[in-house]
Amino acid sequence: MDIEQKQAELIDHFVNQASTLKASALWPLIIEATSHPSLFAFSEILSVPTVSELQGTENSLYLDVLRLFAHGTWTDYKNNAGRLPQLVPDQVLKLKQLTVLTLAEMNKVLPYDQLMQELDVTNVRELEDFLINECMYVGIVRGKLDQLRRCFEVQFAAGRDLRPGQLGNMLQTLSNWLATSDNLLVSIQEKIKWADSMSELDKKHRKDVEDRVEEVKKSLSLKADIDFRGHEEIYSEPGGVMDYEEDRSRPKSVQPDWLRSGVLLVIRKLQETTSNVLKI
Repeated sequence: MDIEQKQAELIDHFVNQASTLKASALWPLIIEATSHPSLFAFSEILSVPTVSELQGTENSLYLDVLRLFAHGTWTDYKNNAGRLPQLVPDQVLKLKQLTVLTLAEMNKVLPYDQLMQELDVTNVRELEDFLINECMYVGIVRGKLDQLRRCFEVQFAAGRDLRPGQLGNMLQTLSNWLATSDNLLVSIQEKIKWADSMSELDKKHRKDVEDRVEEVKKSLSLKADIDFRGHEEIYSEPGGVMDYEEDRSRPKSVQPDWLRSGVLLVIRKLQETTSNVLKI
């Protein structure tokens, strides 16, 4: 059974018990509830009408004890010990566990010195044993003990009962978070639209460049063909071409100078033009 389900069953049990008792007979039930090793929430018991009737009676101190366990800490008890009943050992343990939860609400890195002061612990070994055996094994907190930095790094902490006025602050915090999330979502959507538009522009620019490169290639190819035909006409004139026997005696691997120069010129112009187009 997980801790939330067990909590819910215990709360129902004590609420039902409190509802059937008169106010004058509630103080033993309050001691039992605040001593129970698996109960860490008390606001539902506080809301029972017969519990509220303790206010102003001779047993009103037990109503203060219940409020202490709902919202207070071990330091709060020490500061008001003169007007509160003496706690039994199980209550002391429970209140110190609740003190750790309160500290974990405010900070996720709890220095050992602060914990030892708040819990009345005299040394690090005792503190670490308490955090391991009475908090982490119980399931109310999870975290890492850092002996080098002398601190407890909180990864999870069970929530306590809401203090008077705390609900309004929580609602405001949630509203601020929601507004920030909405603004972030709008910003992300705008970034996505911008990225999409830039992608389309990039594709269009790339296609334009490729089209212009193809046009230049075709133009240069046509020019080279025209130049080649022009040279053929020149060498076809009388005296412009070697006779058959002279042509056969010429090494085949040697190209005419005009053809080699023309091909090199065409290749160079093609490279220069392609380079200029790609820089656009």
